[in-house]
Amino acid sequence: MTVTAETARALRAAVHEELDPLQRSALYSWLAFTATFAALRGITWSIRAGRGPWGNLSVGGEHLHHYMWGIAMLTGVGAVAVNGDEKQRKHPAVAVSYGTGLALIVDEFALLLDLKDVYWAKQGRISIDVAIGAIATAGSYFAALPALRRVRGDRRRSRRDVDRGPDRD
Repeated sequence: MTVTAETARALRAAVHEELDPLQRSALYSWLAFTATFAALRGITWSIRAGRGPWGNLSVGGEHLHHYMWGIAMLTGVGAVAVNGDEKQRKHPAVAVSYGTGLALIVDEFALLLDLKDVYWAKQGRISIDVAIGAIATAGSYFAALPALRRVRGDRRRSRRDVDRGPDRD
C-alpha cells in the first residue's frame, strides 16, 4: 500500500481528533524512539561491517559514543520542561527530541551499565533487551488505548451517577 498525501492528511487528522495532547506527545516520543533505535542498529551494523557511508566519530583519538548526543538532547528537553512556557512544552519537537535522545542512550545502555565498551559483546545484548522492552511497553499502551479510554469514560460516568444520588421521581 502506498501512502498518499490524502492518506497522510487523514492520519494526521485522526491523530489530532482521537488523541489528546499528552497522548500525541507519547505517540511522537514512541515513534521517534523506535525509528531512532532501528536506524542506530542499522548504522552501527554497517560501520562494524565496513559498509555504507558512515564511520565512527572521534575527537582527539577518542570515540564519541552516541549516548552523549542523547544526553545532550534530554538536557535540552529538560531545559524546555523547566523554563519553557506551555506552548513550548507541548510542541511536537519536544516529544520527538525526547524519544530520539532516549533511544540514543538506551542503545548504549550496556556501555553505561558496565562502563566498558561492550556494544558488540554478549553483555551488549542488554541494550537491545531494554530497548525492545520499551518499544513493546509503549506499543502495548497505544494498542490498549481504546480500552483505556472506555474504562476512563465508564468510571467518570459511574462517579457522576454516584454524585447525583438515587433517582427521585
